[in-house]
Amino acid sequence: MSYTAPVKDFLFNIEHLARIDEIAKLPGFEDAGLETAQAVLQECARFNEQVVAPLNFEADKAPSRHSGTSVTTSQGFKEAYRQYAEGGWQGLQHPAEEGGQGLPKTIAAACVEMLNSANLSFALCPLLTDGAIEALLTAGSDQLKATYLEKLVSGQWTGTMNLTEPQAGSDLAAVRTRAEPQADGTYKIFGTKIFITYGEHDMAENIVHLVLARVQGAPEGVKGISLFVVPKFMVKGDGSLGERNDVYCVSIEHKLGIKASPTAVLQYGDGTAAMCKNGAGPGAVGYLVGEENRGLEYMFIMMNAARYGVGVQGIAVAERAYQKAVAYAKERVQSRPVDGSTKGAATIIHHPDVRRMLMTMRALTEGCRATASAAAAAYDAAHHDPDPRVRQQNQAFYEFLVPLVKGYGTEMSVEATSLGVQVHGGMGFIEETGAAQYYRDARILPIYEGTTAIQANDLVGRKTARDGGRVAKGVAEQVELTEKRLAGGSADAKAVARHLHAARRAFGDAVDCIDANAKAHPNAAYAGSVPYLMLAGNLVAGWQLGRALLAAEEQLAQGKDAAFMQAKIVTARFYAEHILPRTLALRDAIVDGAGSALALAPDAF
Repeated sequence: MSYTAPVKDFLFNIEHLARIDEIAKLPGFEDAGLETAQAVLQECARFNEQVVAPLNFEADKAPSRHSGTSVTTSQGFKEAYRQYAEGGWQGLQHPAEEGGQGLPKTIAAACVEMLNSANLSFALCPLLTDGAIEALLTAGSDQLKATYLEKLVSGQWTGTMNLTEPQAGSDLAAVRTRAEPQADGTYKIFGTKIFITYGEHDMAENIVHLVLARVQGAPEGVKGISLFVVPKFMVKGDGSLGERNDVYCVSIEHKLGIKASPTAVLQYGDGTAAMCKNGAGPGAVGYLVGEENRGLEYMFIMMNAARYGVGVQGIAVAERAYQKAVAYAKERVQSRPVDGSTKGAATIIHHPDVRRMLMTMRALTEGCRATASAAAAAYDAAHHDPDPRVRQQNQAFYEFLVPLVKGYGTEMSVEATSLGVQVHGGMGFIEETGAAQYYRDARILPIYEGTTAIQANDLVGRKTARDGGRVAKGVAEQVELTEKRLAGGSADAKAVARHLHAARRAFGDAVDCIDANAKAHPNAAYAGSVPYLMLAGNLVAGWQLGRALLAAEEQLAQGKDAAFMQAKIVTARFYAEHILPRTLALRDAIVDGAGSALALAPDAF
């Protein structure tokens, strides 16, 4: 079975949760209403269903290959990427003045999900290019923008993000890659970077590496890190490509999942490049982005873009696993139903626990998709609304949601893809069925671009304790408004309101606990950081599905698409009754559980 894009669900979220009609009133988005969204999503679905998705299973079996210093991607990737770039998909949400289409993130996020559902390994290349574009747009000089942006936006060149080193891991204060200033204003870069997604490949003619390095004499720690553009091939004054820069791929990783995505070890400045033979000497030529020692600040622009994108990847792979599990459950015949509704064995979708697993996958996926859509709408308003106060409010809301989209969305994907294997039973453990690939692919998502704990620490420190819980409590106030609407509605709405109320109260207790302990007892606060993230993510997803239920009931009353709207209502109620109650246990772990989490001394483990 291949992939069918859930275009109807995307459009429902875009219309009723993200409110595309309001986004289309913002400056620059006047032509980006629902009609545009529908046309873009339908074409995106066609491309991904027909071109990208069919490559996924075979690429997992025959992944990218490293030879010497070059990497050959899986069969079909190069041609599919050419079509992706020619179709203008890389530039979908980037500025028109840089060659992009300038569409809202609200529309682009749905397209990103489709690409990742179709083929997660393939989609990782455009994801990192998006981050490089964002960093250059924000902090790049006019010269850097003129040299690199148009080619990146068009997809002619791709981008990477180089943070991690063998000794550093996630501790960027330990970065040792060095940058030596040159007389012509450039820098020579020396060092080793690991875990570089698409650090080398054959799909584009140039790769633009954004590299964290330390200039000689810079302060210790993260305050002494700078950001550099280091192209694979040097760029001449006329924009054409020149000699090979002194950066090479020395190996690619052999991974549990996303096998077709080449994860490279890059060596900067070993003196083997063609330019070194012409007298330039060893060292990769780099160009400073912004100011020295502000590299981590600029890199966080890339990281925030990537973190949202990784959360969408989680939703995407969960959707793909759900579709496969449903198809299998409708085909696999095994055992007589417990209610005796058939005389003989029936397809397993008739069995209650299989239905529960499928509903869990569906509800988790739709809840996280709704959260991502609401976050995208906030991003669009934060960047385009003419009112500074509205921009500020939406920026704060978006920043609060990013760790939820990333952290909760990716942890959810591991649960959903695991359930997908379980639905298949023993056949799910067999690679030939394809269910295991989604589980393996999903497992990296809570790790890269900042582990779940890193997202949770950000949520605790920067997004909750720093402002005394103001934004978090503001989110709770919005949830309460939806509660009140639900409480005055149908039986389904009342049921959702009851569970949403309990979850919101649990969230409030957690916010108060985090705020009280973050400075006075930091170990206690951070011991509950991941449960706090999961509680917040669960609540927001349930809130968005509550909003979806209200919209679906309105549409149903108007006689619009009864089957879809009824399914949306049922899914929201299932989420409220089966998934929202997890927040109560998480609340107890946060408020009461820090002591036992920290009681055992390190040497007792």
